Amino acid sequence: MSAQPIFIATRGSALALAQANMVLAECRKKFPNLVFELKIIKSTGDKLQTASMSKPDASLPKGLFTKELEMALLKSKADLAVHSLKDLPTELPEGLTLGGVAGKRADVRDALIYRAAIKPKTKLADLPHGLTIATSSTRRKAQILALRPDFKVVEIRGNVPTRLKKLAGQPEICATVLATAGLSRLHYMITAGGRLKGVEVPSGLGVTILDTSEMLPCVGQGAIGLEIRGNDDRAAEICRSLNDEDTFRSVVAERALLRALGGGCQMPIGAHAWVEAGELHLRAVSFLTEKPRRAEGKTSPAEAAALGQRVAAQLM
Repeated sequence: MSAQPIFIATRGSALALAQANMVLAECRKKFPNLVFELKIIKSTGDKLQTASMSKPDASLPKGLFTKELEMALLKSKADLAVHSLKDLPTELPEGLTLGGVAGKRADVRDALIYRAAIKPKTKLADLPHGLTIATSSTRRKAQILALRPDFKVVEIRGNVPTRLKKLAGQPEICATVLATAGLSRLHYMITAGGRLKGVEVPSGLGVTILDTSEMLPCVGQGAIGLEIRGNDDRAAEICRSLNDEDTFRSVVAERALLRALGGGCQMPIGAHAWVEAGELHLRAVSFLTEKPRRAEGKTSPAEAAALGQRVAAQLM
């Protein structure tokens, strides 16, 4: 390998930096003779803070949170881009590839954060009637209303501290939904008593983890994707050393499903793949038709992409 510095591209949000620094530390540990540097890049999604994520249309470009990082790769201004894999489109620009994932996948489940006045519950089905829940995700909104049509779902934007402040400061909002993986990487803790602890957490907020039987995650949730140029052998070797094979096979299946359905990361599709006892399992739900459709399947991990395509065919 060359001694030329390896530039790691990342967004500048708190979560993106936390993930990029995890990758940076692991790179330096595994390759102590190489020089690694972070390159912070502002994405289109970071600039469009007023855009509606729950009403995607043609005016919103694909790759809201990845395009600028990909341009840095294509122009050789960066060698490796770190993404929350859920944000990475399934169709990558020509010349780029998903080199791997950074370690094992974090908890894929979503967390329901609610006002303390709502008594702790473990399921959406057990919550009081007529709550207002804030989320900018079409996937979460569709699954919430499928289980609880009596709920009202409103949109919310901003980073985690901003959303928590909005929840605490706006009495009309009863709860919000966030990825457990993101909370963990930002060093928020969920106590045994169902309370959320961490920096800038308003008092009086409770939290419960939603099981995947109620709320399937979005494609790639909890995984950190490593995007590189397809002809960069040095970056490919780095990705291989960081990659967790079970996680990689799982996200390949999920992304193949999403690609087959023609959906993007803002589409109302949930999917979860995992390896168990040597087999790759995939469960999915789609709200692209008038009524929700669910499907599942399993196969050898080596057939990950084929599994995604097969389950997608059941949803069409």
